[in-house]
Amino acid sequence: MTVLTVPGITNLRDVGGIPVGSSRVREGVLFRSGNLAHAGADAEEFLAARVARVIDLRDDSEVGAEPCALPGLRIDRVPLFSGSVASFLLGDVSLTGLYRHIVTGGADRIVQVVRILSEGESTLVHCTLGKDRTGVSVALALAAVGADRDAIVEDYALTASQLPESRNRAIAKWLEERLPIAHDAIAVATQSPAPVMRELLETIDAEHGSAADYLLASGLTRAELEALGTALVG
Repeated sequence: MTVLTVPGITNLRDVGGIPVGSSRVREGVLFRSGNLAHAGADAEEFLAARVARVIDLRDDSEVGAEPCALPGLRIDRVPLFSGSVASFLLGDVSLTGLYRHIVTGGADRIVQVVRILSEGESTLVHCTLGKDRTGVSVALALAAVGADRDAIVEDYALTASQLPESRNRAIAKWLEERLPIAHDAIAVATQSPAPVMRELLETIDAEHGSAADYLLASGLTRAELEALGTALVG
């Protein structure tokens, strides 16, 4: 994968290059990032040249608080889980628990994301930070086409190094002051440890057979799964 530096977009990268057997994920087809609320002229130029559509995984309250700064984009809204981000922080849900909630409660929406990707247009997937909802949906799409497991996990884990350290310190301080007993809240807000994603993918394998089988059981068709492979792998 390639980390891209575009002012106004945090945690932006092209996942092209990840191995898939003897092939690789195509470059310029699947991008991931944090939200576009602070995107300016440079970001607008980049997106106009490289991205045909955007998938926004945030809920209504997040979109209302930080709307996309580039209204001309073709955006598909797919809120990936029920409940607000704040509710998970307040509930002291671990990353493992959060991701379990996403794949069990949001399977139909993950299928929507994958269905859009299967259409083959260059697409940017984002949530607030590009960490959890983006991380899970991108990982499942990659796993479904047979991408290398270690590379999928590496791509997910890379996010922690892409988040501004000043932002992480401020979040940690805020949480420590207001939620001193919420031990998992800081991890949920700032971390992307490789073992968490590996465990999620292994759990899906154990329960469904594979990520592809999980998506098929959740409503994706075999034709769409094949189209996903054609779109992403080359």
